[in-house]
Amino acid sequence: MKDLYQETLSSVAEVQRHFERHHYICDERIATCVFIAHNLQKPVLVEGPAGVGKTELAKTTAQLLDVPLVRLQCYEGLDEAKALYEWKYAKQLLYTQLLKDKLGELLEGTRGLRESMAKIHAHEDLFYSEDFLEPRPLYRALHEPRGCVLLIDEIDKSDQEFEAFLLEVLSDFQVSIPELGTIVARVKPLVFLTSNNSRELGDALKRRCLHLHIPYPDAALESRILSHRVPELSDRLRTEVVTFVQQLRELDLKKVPSISETIDWARTLLLLHAADLDAGLVKMTLNILLKFETDIEAAGEHVRGFVEKARQRAGA
Repeated sequence: MKDLYQETLSSVAEVQRHFERHHYICDERIATCVFIAHNLQKPVLVEGPAGVGKTELAKTTAQLLDVPLVRLQCYEGLDEAKALYEWKYAKQLLYTQLLKDKLGELLEGTRGLRESMAKIHAHEDLFYSEDFLEPRPLYRALHEPRGCVLLIDEIDKSDQEFEAFLLEVLSDFQVSIPELGTIVARVKPLVFLTSNNSRELGDALKRRCLHLHIPYPDAALESRILSHRVPELSDRLRTEVVTFVQQLRELDLKKVPSISETIDWARTLLLLHAADLDAGLVKMTLNILLKFETDIEAAGEHVRGFVEKARQRAGA
């Protein structure tokens, strides 16, 4: 059985073709980063605004390499136990009770306190074996027999203490468990860490990773993405949608629409049987693109002009 590194990706163009086959449309820069990360076995820190495809990049890479995706969702207060392992305390308690019930049988034939204690300690060690361990994402990633893609999502939402804990994982792909010793990865996972830049990450973490920033797509790339994700969209309406969204992103908004919201809006327009954009329809569906009422109000006064420009661009 082959692991994810036994067959190297031969070129950047091959990565890009594989991504497109899995409907992840990206530029050469992203494909180059994945090509390097795979062949040099380096983690990738993917930064950029929400909704531009950071998480999807890891998911598609797992599909491309035909290995499992193991995801660790970060949040404030995440600690080593939640990320790595926990002991099954209920099971340990049950087995402790069984051990007490069998204590007479266990101590049969022993002579003196020393022999009795040694026999009891031999059984107590079993309570801290892998049979009583509840594996969490990092532990599962290190134990995948063929390797995996490990997605550490929104690392910037975790605390600095957890970030420091990750350094051992990203440096040596191993972790230390006091009761079991050092656990080394069977096959090094290909690691993607995503960040929305809600806080500055430490230099030590950044040094261990390749850096990749995914911005909002330009009009040409966004049009290609829509053609793959919403193929039912006519060429004319796709041009109108992309042109309108690109104009929205130039406004001073609290949250500009991402590619995921563009896709949702395109599907909404199909659902409403729209052949072209018109100001009334756009105003009714702005809440698909914009998530704050102040942004919807700010964009409302520009809708008519944006729609006219979008229709002109599409030749409508």
